[in-house]
Amino acid sequence: MGTRIGYAVGAFDLFHVGHLNLLRHAKQHCDILVAGVVSDEMLRQVKGIEPVIPTAERAEIVRHISFVDDVYVETTPSKMDSWREVQFTHFFKGDDWRGTDKGLRLEREFAEVGVEVVYFPYTAHTSSSSLRRALDAITAGATLGGAPALATR
Repeated sequence: MGTRIGYAVGAFDLFHVGHLNLLRHAKQHCDILVAGVVSDEMLRQVKGIEPVIPTAERAEIVRHISFVDDVYVETTPSKMDSWREVQFTHFFKGDDWRGTDKGLRLEREFAEVGVEVVYFPYTAHTSSSSLRRALDAITAGATLGGAPALATR
């Protein structure tokens, strides 16, 4: 068997333990792990969200995680474009994608080029979406005359 090159992609905005778990599990299943960081433009276009942390900073954070061997910034929505650039043999994703239309389409496309899709348990108790909601609630409370989120002395 040749070198197993893994690819785990995410926004990695508001980095949390779920992101860390994905990268840790991925590294256990490959020789080289490339983390795909979705660019600000792609987050706006595909997910309709404004990133809190800019692409370059997110890439720098992820690059310094011990499990990660390299970082690739995704600038198109096509995972096949990423595959053509990175040439990974294994694609890692949270199991919240398993059985979904997106997940099944990804599995079919990658099967055609010999890439194995591997799912890992999704960390349901922590997500960037829940962190965004919490930040929005804190911000809303502060603008409605509530106590400031950070007190100064």
